[in-house]
Amino acid sequence: MNSLQIARQVIKTEAEQIANLLNLLDDDFEHAVNAVLQSKGKVIISGMGKSGIIGKKICATLASTGTPSFYLHPAEAYHGDLGMIEAQDIVLLISNSGETDEVLKLIPFLKEQGNMMLSMSGNAHSTLAKNTHYHLSIAVEEEACPLQLAPTCSTTATLVMGDALAVALMQNRQFKDEHFARFHPGGSLGRRLLMTVKDVMLSHNLPICQKETKVHDVVHSITQGKCGLVVVLQDNIIQGVVTDGDIRRAMETQESIFFSLTAANLMSTQPKTIQQTARLTEVSDIMEQYKINSVLVVNDEQAFVGVVQMYDLGI
Repeated sequence: MNSLQIARQVIKTEAEQIANLLNLLDDDFEHAVNAVLQSKGKVIISGMGKSGIIGKKICATLASTGTPSFYLHPAEAYHGDLGMIEAQDIVLLISNSGETDEVLKLIPFLKEQGNMMLSMSGNAHSTLAKNTHYHLSIAVEEEACPLQLAPTCSTTATLVMGDALAVALMQNRQFKDEHFARFHPGGSLGRRLLMTVKDVMLSHNLPICQKETKVHDVVHSITQGKCGLVVVLQDNIIQGVVTDGDIRRAMETQESIFFSLTAANLMSTQPKTIQQTARLTEVSDIMEQYKINSVLVVNDEQAFVGVVQMYDLGI
């Protein structure tokens, strides 16, 4: 079997095992979601080895989607870090076998403190499953590993169950894109949702002219402005816009009189504008809807104050 065949078999096996999770979901999932929603504490996730690695990813997903969460290494917890767990916190313990010693050692403390405990394991009859309030089954019939040793399908199943939990919580919390952006201000989504047009627009050395400006000077302004356009103003109010495309079309259709034309002859009189206080998502929507790369920016008095272009959005 060549490498491509092996890859296809691995993907097929994992897909089949993940699909089977649909048959394993029960009321405990609903109860687990409700417990988290009603909790005033954090969700603390703990697991050893590969389960711990997947737990860290689930933890990161929860934290970025409205559910405060952090990962706690079970061995470190047993040597002093248990103090990080408060009584109102919910603890999610992950162990594929449900018999991982380091994880099971946490249960007596959590019971004594009164913590709500959730678990994920591949054995609904395991010690872990029997000693937690709600159990989410991540059982798989086989691993993609040909030796049935390396966790493959089982870790993927754990990750998928964690995603299901996070998405269910998101939707119940009515978590929206602007909330997501607040936790991801450094990403492109955060930039577009949190920043305003004023933050990114060109506001100095703007390419402007008047209606009577001759075509020669219009072309010069477009070249100097480096925006591909010039804004036609009267008393700082937008009258129209001339783009480099307008210039090219005029040269083709009005060649004989081209150099006698003025900005008024060339301009589009209804250019797209946006308030300087608008979010970048709003101007992005305008650009996408009208298939344009530039939008003119105005203030509350409708005076022209800048130009925002596609590359300014950081999309």
